[in-house]
Amino acid sequence: MKRKYPAQIFKAYDIRGIVDTELTNAVIEDIGKVLGTLAQAAQAKGLVVGYDGRLSSPELSKHLVAGILSSGCDVFDIGEVTTPMVYFANYHLETFSGVMITGSHNPPEYNGLKMVIGGTTLSGPDIQDILRRLEDSDYISDKAGIYKAIDITEDYVEKIVGDVKLKRQMSIIVDCGNGVAGKIAPKLYRRMGAKVLGLFCDVDGNFPNHHPDPSQVANLKDLIDALKNPGAEVGLAFDGDGDRLGVVTRDGKIVYPDRQMMIFVADVLEKNPGSKIIYDVKSSRLLANWIKEHGGEPIMCRTGHSFIKAKIKETGALLAGEMSGHIFFNDRWYGADDGVYAGARLLEILSQLDDPTILLDALPEAVSTPELNIKVSEGEQHTIIEKLQKTAKFKTSTSISTLDGLRVEYDDGFGLVRASNTTPVLVLRFEADTEDGLKRIQGEFRKVLSPVVKEIGF
Repeated sequence: MKRKYPAQIFKAYDIRGIVDTELTNAVIEDIGKVLGTLAQAAQAKGLVVGYDGRLSSPELSKHLVAGILSSGCDVFDIGEVTTPMVYFANYHLETFSGVMITGSHNPPEYNGLKMVIGGTTLSGPDIQDILRRLEDSDYISDKAGIYKAIDITEDYVEKIVGDVKLKRQMSIIVDCGNGVAGKIAPKLYRRMGAKVLGLFCDVDGNFPNHHPDPSQVANLKDLIDALKNPGAEVGLAFDGDGDRLGVVTRDGKIVYPDRQMMIFVADVLEKNPGSKIIYDVKSSRLLANWIKEHGGEPIMCRTGHSFIKAKIKETGALLAGEMSGHIFFNDRWYGADDGVYAGARLLEILSQLDDPTILLDALPEAVSTPELNIKVSEGEQHTIIEKLQKTAKFKTSTSISTLDGLRVEYDDGFGLVRASNTTPVLVLRFEADTEDGLKRIQGEFRKVLSPVVKEIGF
């Protein structure tokens, strides 16, 4: 007889749900048994385990570790860290396998798991296989692995500081939103030689100041206000688990991640001409043109860290980025998304200039919206997208991609609607050459969405 588990928490590229009702201690311990079994099948020397600053994370970690150990798999417990530090530890400790307990940018009542086994980030069918194994009790649970607690903080900092160099001292402001990046980002940038003013760097899972999600404009207000003080050259912001980067200029202008990518693209392609560069479906069409102009090969990919990492492995791309703020360096780094490391690489580039704002303001920019969300019922986002892919008609479009939702191209811009894989929302983004073009494209999407969504909200 199959055992019952909350199937809705097994998402496209992670496991994520509400603590105590969906993601219970018992559920996460059983997941640990499966992951330990999988790690041993992949001949991993053990599993790295880390957790973010959420209130529920330490307790969940204890039960995850207990489950892993009962499979006979060894555990390297690196404690409270950013998600990218787990990825780093996978290479540094040569396990190539690890689990991060994190709710990322979800509300405080959520938590979840990001998982790597044998160098592969688990997604899609792999995550559904975990659910199958749980239901069938298809795992080892009568062994005893070895537990080791290891602090890799200094190794992580030294690895970056030994390679990423500032040409001159910079003065920066860092907003960590009380997420776990507060433990590492200020320390790293000061070690690099920067002068750092930290905002909300005390780790607090209640997130008392603002939510740690730099993709939302409201969460950047404190950083924008702080940059009004003279002296600071740029502001950096991070999400709850430190794998996403937000950037704000001295003048308070947000540099969205697809424009951040332009800076990194120019730097990487100058040293590695002809390289492949990956970007997600939410990114500006100007980015693909920029990659071509700088001698690179642009590749569009589905949104999602595991999908992009798989594409990096498939193509050998040296750089990848998502509109949400995940930047993946496969050049001088490990091909993993790391907001704190991306911030270091940005400072390295900007430190070569007397006035970084001139470069940031000069990046090509179209009229666009930030990421927009329409709330729907749990799971409904996927049903809506499936229906739209079959029935939606856009009168003035030039092409439509169904790679991830619907990305509709026009002569003067694009519109996107896709299903979030982490929360019950439809994600939208629009871009055009002019304000009138933007309104026209949004109008076409309203007509398409109005029969299937109650409140559109844009």
